[in-house]
Amino acid sequence: MARRALTTTAAAFAATAALLLTACGGSGEDKSSDDIKGAGDGSSSPSASASGPAGDDRPDVSVPKDLKLVFDFDKPSDAKQAAALSDAENYIRALKHGIAAQNPDDPAYRFYSGAQATQYAKAQIEAWVKGGWTVYGTDEYYDEDVAAVSDGKGVVVSFCRNQAESYSKDIKTGKVHYTEESADSYQKYRLLMVPPSADSAVWRTVTIEVLGKAKECR
Repeated sequence: MARRALTTTAAAFAATAALLLTACGGSGEDKSSDDIKGAGDGSSSPSASASGPAGDDRPDVSVPKDLKLVFDFDKPSDAKQAAALSDAENYIRALKHGIAAQNPDDPAYRFYSGAQATQYAKAQIEAWVKGGWTVYGTDEYYDEDVAAVSDGKGVVVSFCRNQAESYSKDIKTGKVHYTEESADSYQKYRLLMVPPSADSAVWRTVTIEVLGKAKECR
């Protein structure tokens, strides 16, 4: 499966962030978006679960045992930024969970997202389902940066991804589609997070930008 990436500019991302924070507030719709990067995950049976405070009815975001999600993040000292980073991680886990479940309407990613980020996750899962693939291997996320947006209401979470050992696996045959490490293995993510609201106890991802061939992540 070829690796592909969403390629909007940082300036466009910032402009979109400002609009979403004033107009959206954190609930999501459901249309469709672009295909995700490429191969990288497993089958079924849980391994890791959502992080975050207990008692807020968080959904299952477990992933297959043959998929290892590595989040090498340092927790920010600011409590709000730490919570935003944790739920950005949960959004990624929820996306992988939806792929493994082969469910484009999986409730997990919807719980952790809104607006464009919901559309994006749905489109990624649909692409994997259409291809007959699931997730396999080791998927690494690192070099996080967490910053408040200018109005102080939202948080932008950025981090790198190394998907060199993250592959797709054919559901029917079990064949793993191995690929060689290349410039396409490295990506830069930017997620706009909005804080908890009356209808949500979590920080939700409302915008996601994925930049391919990220030299700063190598």
